[in-house]
Amino acid sequence: MNFRDKIIAWDALPAWRAALRASGRKLVVTNGCFDLLHVGHITYLETARNLGDALLIGVNSDAAVSGLKGPNRPVNGEADRAAVLAALQSVDGACIFTDVRATRFLMAAAPDIYVKGGDYTLETLDQNERRAVESAGGRIVLVPFVPGKSTTGLLEKIARL
Repeated sequence: MNFRDKIIAWDALPAWRAALRASGRKLVVTNGCFDLLHVGHITYLETARNLGDALLIGVNSDAAVSGLKGPNRPVNGEADRAAVLAALQSVDGACIFTDVRATRFLMAAAPDIYVKGGDYTLETLDQNERRAVESAGGRIVLVPFVPGKSTTGLLEKIARL
């Protein structure tokens, strides 16, 4: 499959999800910036994918990343970030969404399982996102980070060069 075929336009997401549901496949969803891909991301995504039959990644838009991470981010644009993610074997789909929070994305994706990183707890997770998942019958799984692997740490290392 061509990785470009795994990039799902926002308006095509409901039909993509409906087709997956009709096939009886369990959908795992996660989201994030994924600005500079590193082994921590790859491990996290592989772990997430192994929880179900398909993995969909919600990719924060450039404006959302700037709002979350500051004016110097993202390093890579949203189309490039979505393409790199879509090229990964563990990823079945990547969809760019424009909101800072993933609530509308989660409502459209209706995941069976929503995966977040180990820096979250059920209490610190955005409660609107939590309700969007749980009200549709999904469950939330927290996956630990790979110690010492982060985009911020990588950018700090690059800045010291």
